[in-house]
Amino acid sequence: MRTVLISGAGVAGPTLAYWLTRAGFQPTVVERAQGQRSSGNPVDVRGPALPVAEEMGIVPRLREAATTVTAMRLIDSRGRRGRRIPMPASRSAAGTEEIEVPRADLASIVYGAARDHAEFVFDDTITELAPDPDGVDVTFERSAPRRFDLVVGADGLHSTVRRLAFGPEERFVRHLGVYVGTLPLGEPVDHPDEALMYNTPGRLLSVHPSRDHALLAFIFRGRAIPGFDHRDTALHRRVLLEAYGKDTAWRVPEFLDRVREADDLYFDSVSKVVLPSWSSGRITLLGDAAASISLFGDGSSMAMAGARTLAGALRDGDPATALQRYEAEHRRRTDAKGRAARFAAALVVPSTRPGIALRNTVARLAYRGQKAAA
Repeated sequence: MRTVLISGAGVAGPTLAYWLTRAGFQPTVVERAQGQRSSGNPVDVRGPALPVAEEMGIVPRLREAATTVTAMRLIDSRGRRGRRIPMPASRSAAGTEEIEVPRADLASIVYGAARDHAEFVFDDTITELAPDPDGVDVTFERSAPRRFDLVVGADGLHSTVRRLAFGPEERFVRHLGVYVGTLPLGEPVDHPDEALMYNTPGRLLSVHPSRDHALLAFIFRGRAIPGFDHRDTALHRRVLLEAYGKDTAWRVPEFLDRVREADDLYFDSVSKVVLPSWSSGRITLLGDAAASISLFGDGSSMAMAGARTLAGALRDGDPATALQRYEAEHRRRTDAKGRAARFAAALVVPSTRPGIALRNTVARLAYRGQKAAA
């Protein structure tokens, strides 16, 4: 087995392509977008992703792109700055401290590490998969049909590969009762080392600085929307404005005007992917396509760790055994994240005012405990 088609050029796909080329495979990455995306919320490279980044030699570039945030600052309804809560950080065995970086920058950095050794095809997508015991015949929207020894869906929560190989999205994606919307703030911030957090019951509005810009994030509780379309920007804008429209505190009305005008609004349901198996013959899934806990599951770090695990398994065994080994090893990581997802949602978006007060107290005590142990 030598040829591998990877759907998705986010974080998981290029990371997998990097490791596959070093194991003697010939990976091709196909991406629906016309190029690397330029926006995205900050994500953490930590835990099992840190040794992967170290081995790839990309830690210096990640440091250059890292955000400058070292603490959270709580904001009240009048815009008064409340308690500052330093953000704790973990380290790898080699001593590398976890790195917060805009997701688009992370994707660009791992793409840069892989692009000279793997084939990348942008502005195209898979439309049909025809697997047999020895490989998969693939039909594309634009390119000519091709045959691959293995197909990997690394194409996110709304995976095309998962839909074609396993079935409709609604069979596997579970809404966790939270939505998230993000867009660039479009102006400098006074304190680039602090992420501002304004909470009301069931809603969070944050301003998160980066090196060159800041990001507005709206995270709020809401029931599943029947027929929700992750590409329907008009729907996204309407849902977000309805969720925050009655709040006149702080800078909320001003930020909602930015939502009305934004042409690069990201919006999606916070969801969990549940699959009995990540593989079907010569087709497998990676990253959020296999086990998303979007927003609360360290998705980018899990994607990098999973990509390294999958490449190592394929290098050392026949396809069927390798895919079983990859899933068994990586599910231990993702299952642990999944169990903590609802607790994480309760911390980020408490549903009541007492819950907000309790969250703030927990955050302060956690920092004091870590400081005392240091």
